[in-house]
Amino acid sequence: MSQSPLRCAAIGVGHLGKWHAAKYAALPDTELVAVVDADSETASRVAAEHGCRAETDHRALIRQVDAVSIAAPTTLHFDIARDFLEAGCHVLVEKPITATLEQAETLNQIAEQQGVVLQVGHLERFNAALRRLTETPLHPRFIESHRLAPYKPRATDVSVVLDLMIHDIDIILSLVDAPLTDIRASGARVLTGDIDIANARLEFADGCVANVTSSRISTKSERRMRIFQSHAYASVDFQNRILSLNHIGEPDPETGAPAIHRTESVFDEADALLAEIQAFVAAVRGQGPVVVSGRDGQRALETASRITDLVYENLNIMSRADGPHSHLEGVKP
Repeated sequence: MSQSPLRCAAIGVGHLGKWHAAKYAALPDTELVAVVDADSETASRVAAEHGCRAETDHRALIRQVDAVSIAAPTTLHFDIARDFLEAGCHVLVEKPITATLEQAETLNQIAEQQGVVLQVGHLERFNAALRRLTETPLHPRFIESHRLAPYKPRATDVSVVLDLMIHDIDIILSLVDAPLTDIRASGARVLTGDIDIANARLEFADGCVANVTSSRISTKSERRMRIFQSHAYASVDFQNRILSLNHIGEPDPETGAPAIHRTESVFDEADALLAEIQAFVAAVRGQGPVVVSGRDGQRALETASRITDLVYENLNIMSRADGPHSHLEGVKP
């Protein structure tokens, strides 16, 4: 017996949210009931493209939809998600999950009490190269990641840690099956009033160490992670969807040097957002796991917040050392 389409809505249909709306409108097992945006012209334009309702207040949809995507500014995530979760609606919220850890904990508690899905939009988890890598169990000993991007005015209302690094933080926390025991971090402001480049060292209870670098002032774009294990390592190029696997073979009989075998897989351009929303729909219907749960999003936010605090602490130390006329004077405490 076929199920009726899942009634869905997209809340915030600007740069990213409009694509959420498009996926719900295109999928055969979902119905895009409405789109919501504080800008009535934006809401009306996107709604007209898909033949659905346009609203400027998300509360107009309470108990009228089964599932929503929230792509509004981060500062609005909590209030919007809370309203829908309390009404028994399933929620896919863009990263970071909320502005504060207290808000994230509250949302998770509500979702658990109501028995509804709370998924966080860490889109890189749906990259084809990473998904192939994680098909087999991993035991990382060292991880190195670089996420570099040229400067763009969009998203500079938050630090590079919450803008870019949080993607890699989430992935690393999902790969290492051990508690995080120590964090060291440093960074700098360059073009904005917030952190534009940052590096963090994460240490885990099982001995694994991750070195994470993110920049939004680079001259090039790069999204790459290397995962080292005993006798093997993998390289994931998220940008070009390339997975390189390297492992040690039998020693050369003449030199005694170990042979290194390398295989490379290049994946066709895939729609990661479509895969994310399909996974969300499957989880709502009880046909699959929640790939990035609210608790996953909370862990990523907690780690990103600790890194951010450490960077600010180091910047303030530098500012005091440079004296009252330092160009770093007045950084966020």
